[in-house]
Amino acid sequence: MRRLLCLSTALALACVIPVATPAAADTSACTHHWSGPEVCIRMEGRNGWNTVTAIWTNPPKSVKKRTVWLTQDGDRVGKAQTARRKGKTLSYTWSGFEQGTDATMCVRFKGINRVACDKTKYIGDRASF
Repeated sequence: MRRLLCLSTALALACVIPVATPAAADTSACTHHWSGPEVCIRMEGRNGWNTVTAIWTNPPKSVKKRTVWLTQDGDRVGKAQTARRKGKTLSYTWSGFEQGTDATMCVRFKGINRVACDKTKYIGDRASF
């Protein structure tokens, strides 16, 4: 009976592992200054295919929207977008697209000289438990 239980457990794990999806490569990075605007970039996805979000974490209360753009390895991606207030922050999310791996993605808000950048990473096909 004990061998049967061990065998059943082993078979169950063997079935789970191959169907598990690759772990997400979610990352974020922010400018870190003692004063002034703080800008962040967040990437959510896996292996070079991500959604990218630009976030201005501490805008003045009077600012309701601001133009923002995205660059990949120094080249602008698409056209400028409008980040809108969501609670205490301003943000805009670009829908998922393939950036490849080892690409430097940066976001910049109009009128702010701080730029937040992060690098895409390849994490492979690892199961997440």
